[in-house]
Amino acid sequence: MSDRPSAILAELREVSVEHRAPGSSFLTRDRVHALTGADVTVAAGETVGVVGESGCGKSTLVKVLVGLQRPTSGTVCVGGRDIWQMSTAQRRRHIGRTVGMVFQDPSTSLNRRLPVERIIADPLDVQRWRGQRDRMRRVTELMHLVGLPASARDALPAHLSGGQRQRVAIARALALEPALLVADEPTSALDVSVRAQILNLLMDLRERLGLAMVFVSHDLQTVRRVSDRIVTMYLGRVVEELPVARIEHGRHPYTQALFSATPGLLRPMQPIPLSGPVPSAVHPPSGCPFRTRCWRSTEACATAMPPYTGDAATTSHRYRCFHPVTDPSDLHRGAVPAPGAARPVEEPA
Repeated sequence: MSDRPSAILAELREVSVEHRAPGSSFLTRDRVHALTGADVTVAAGETVGVVGESGCGKSTLVKVLVGLQRPTSGTVCVGGRDIWQMSTAQRRRHIGRTVGMVFQDPSTSLNRRLPVERIIADPLDVQRWRGQRDRMRRVTELMHLVGLPASARDALPAHLSGGQRQRVAIARALALEPALLVADEPTSALDVSVRAQILNLLMDLRERLGLAMVFVSHDLQTVRRVSDRIVTMYLGRVVEELPVARIEHGRHPYTQALFSATPGLLRPMQPIPLSGPVPSAVHPPSGCPFRTRCWRSTEACATAMPPYTGDAATTSHRYRCFHPVTDPSDLHRGAVPAPGAARPVEEPA
């Protein structure tokens, strides 16, 4: 992986997103805290992997980044411009030409009534890119770029395999030559035999086109393979950012728990089971949201969300934890937290 570039292509600053909770009444007005105080940057040419369990806010973060979800608070800058200070037309044009999006399931993200040619040409038509002849020539280039045969040009999505449909989705995302490609779990809906092909294609396109990428997945091993830097999320919060080369040295207990759950033959690690109540996004716990499942939790963790702490080994590694993992003994349940820490929090059964 290349060193992290300095030019910032996209940035989220203190971004929060709240939704009305399903079933909430006018009197209760319960809110789902989908994203809370998220700070994320993506540099030109960099691939940022976003990991976490289902419901941790990964997809919400992506929707905010590509302008599909207005944040409740915070700032979203893409290409050096605050996209929510623009008009709808300006934002659509700016995002459309700067960011390409690949969705999770190509069978639902592609219009099943349109042939491949029209699907790939759609962004070109919407943005009124040059003339019709140039658009058709661009479609041909894109199909060749992603490895689609010429015979697929007039085919409907239903007549293609899952891998071919995802190639169509990638070609569509690259139609306007975006600087940033956002992939929201692009391989999870595919057969195991096809996933490696799509991952290799994305990695090849990144190198050939100089793309920056945001790659979202719950599979840490997949993210580890394609990323320069990894962002760990839990219950709508970013709890750790670190270079992929330091994933084995994650400081946050949740990052270590995720890493321990991925199989590895060279350096096998004993899985870290997470017990305790899974917190609600409607009524999140006070302080650190992970404290209800963390074996290193103390009373201090319930008082406030830990601030970001930098790792001495590198400036691009930071985490939010009062009792970080600094020694192999910290990975075992029952290990004593940092000296001077309060007693562990007793959670109700």
